[in-house]
Amino acid sequence: MEQLVFYFFALILVGAGTMVITVKNPVHAALFLVLAFFSSAGLWLLLEAEFLAITLVLVYVGAVMVLFLFVVMMLDINLAPLREGFMRYLPLGGLVALLMVIALAAAVGPRYFGAATRPPPHLADYSNTRELGQVLYTDYIYPFEIAAMILLVAIVAAIVLTMRGPRQTKAQRPSEQVAVRREDRVRLVKMPAPARQPASEAPPRTAQR
Repeated sequence: MEQLVFYFFALILVGAGTMVITVKNPVHAALFLVLAFFSSAGLWLLLEAEFLAITLVLVYVGAVMVLFLFVVMMLDINLAPLREGFMRYLPLGGLVALLMVIALAAAVGPRYFGAATRPPPHLADYSNTRELGQVLYTDYIYPFEIAAMILLVAIVAAIVLTMRGPRQTKAQRPSEQVAVRREDRVRLVKMPAPARQPASEAPPRTAQR
């Protein structure tokens, strides 16, 4: 039964991943990517990695893909260039995919697959969250800190690239507004009042119809 569930989620994952790169509509591609994330979460549940499965659903599906859908649906994307460039870059994409498969096979190897290499089931009180935290903050603390610094530099670089050039908006400065005085904003001008002319010397009024 477990193998049937594994092949079920695996087939859905492969099919959804294929549709992500072959479908023409970007909204449909994002929805197929959500389906691929759900299938990956199901595979991680089979591997007793509940924390990673829940994190994948909450973070990627609940936050990142929602943002992608908002951006894709708000932008007016011209689909004609996308259809024209697919067949042109298909051989290059297939070559890159083949190289990635070869690299993964060489890094992982067949020793981690099969029923003979399956690890024994854990006890009922086993917590993969605790185990993941212990391994992440003990054995891999330096790679974790380096990855955090790289992400921080990327965030700062994105902010700098966004705010470069002259600013077009006028921002208020509350400190200067509080310290302003009446003499800085109001100027009293004294002008002599004009002399009143007698009624006999006043210019005649033109009649209006």
